[in-house]
Amino acid sequence: MLILTPGDKTSRTKIISDDVIRAFAELTGDTNPVHLDDAYAATTRFGRRIAHGMIAAGLISAALANDLPGPGTVYLGQTLQFKAPVFPGDTVTATVEVKSVRADKPIAVLSTFCTNQDNVIVLEGEATVLYTP
Repeated sequence: MLILTPGDKTSRTKIISDDVIRAFAELTGDTNPVHLDDAYAATTRFGRRIAHGMIAAGLISAALANDLPGPGTVYLGQTLQFKAPVFPGDTVTATVEVKSVRADKPIAVLSTFCTNQDNVIVLEGEATVLYTP
């Protein structure tokens, strides 16, 4: 039986390669040129291409579903605040940490955030999940 305790946490890390960005664009249909076109992206405030923000958010989902709480976990809600861009080639680490657990139901609230290889927070938020005890 899974017992969650405030302070429990886990992380997942992934390199956000050009292939990952292009696969995400193909999967979702989000073909915004800021993600895919070097010439266009060079004219933006970022000066170069950026990854879709939801790729980092997807790493949070993977950590919740596979690691903590783990298999059977279902999202009830997620807030996201995008703090800094993720660029092709960046290494992103998603971390989830249990903030609270309901005593009457298998529902937990977790702090969620992603950092890049320079330990800059690129995304933060909070997830509420239903988990399998």
